[in-house]
Amino acid sequence: MWGYLMIAPVVIGLAVFYIYPFFDTLVNSFKTIGAFNVSKWCGLANYKKLTTDESLWHTLYNTFRYVIFTVPVTIILSLLLAVLLNTKNLKGRGIYRVIYFLPYVTMATAIAAVWKWMYNGDFGLINYILGLFGIKGQQWVTNPAIAPYSIIVVSIWGSLGYNMIILLAGIQGISPTYYEAAEIDGAGVVAKFFNITLPLVTPSLFFILITGLIGAFQIFDTIFMMIGKNTVVLENTQSVVMYFYRNAFELGNKGYACAIAMLLFVIIMFITLLQMIGQKKWVNYD
Repeated sequence: MWGYLMIAPVVIGLAVFYIYPFFDTLVNSFKTIGAFNVSKWCGLANYKKLTTDESLWHTLYNTFRYVIFTVPVTIILSLLLAVLLNTKNLKGRGIYRVIYFLPYVTMATAIAAVWKWMYNGDFGLINYILGLFGIKGQQWVTNPAIAPYSIIVVSIWGSLGYNMIILLAGIQGISPTYYEAAEIDGAGVVAKFFNITLPLVTPSLFFILITGLIGAFQIFDTIFMMIGKNTVVLENTQSVVMYFYRNAFELGNKGYACAIAMLLFVIIMFITLLQMIGQKKWVNYD
């Protein structure tokens, strides 16, 4: 009885904030929900609409582009930072760790506001610095060709600290005897990284890969804060979650929005399942 009492807060929280909303969303995806939440059963109509909605397919393209650019670059840079900050002779390692981790604990709205100012095409800091070197500035968040990659840069910058801490913990968990034996055999820094550090840190890499993919598919706040609702770049930058939000709370198509949410759930579940199956071939738990 005491065991059930101890886990009761977590179970109740999961049931109220995760399990019930999931099934409620699933049921609502088969309905049309109008004003004042008046609903009517429509069967598979919302899902049929998904197949012909060009805006949805374009947002899927935007989201996959965001994921493909953001996740690999973030993991690579985080791993390099973790290795560098694990160097024993590096002075001020603690300060560097705090600096890199600060973006993760800072409110997303504050980060988006600062970067939006830096990206400003008229008086932004980035264009000012480029002007000092005689380089013409760009319209970073108002040019449809550049805006998606501006969002990607912000997301990479904001995710580095968290991934770096996870990887740093994994690297510090590797026994020093492996490196000592490698040094006796004459292995250099590069050889030790690829033959010791990289294989033994794969469990941590797998964790941040899974969480990174899920988080990237659910990107919303950065786009919502940095890109206006009525700008020409919205079509090229909005994600699936952004499209869900617009349908649910701006256009009033709540039933269709639930269908979009279920589609995103299936995509994330399928990719996560592939990762769980594939991790047996490259993750080393020894």
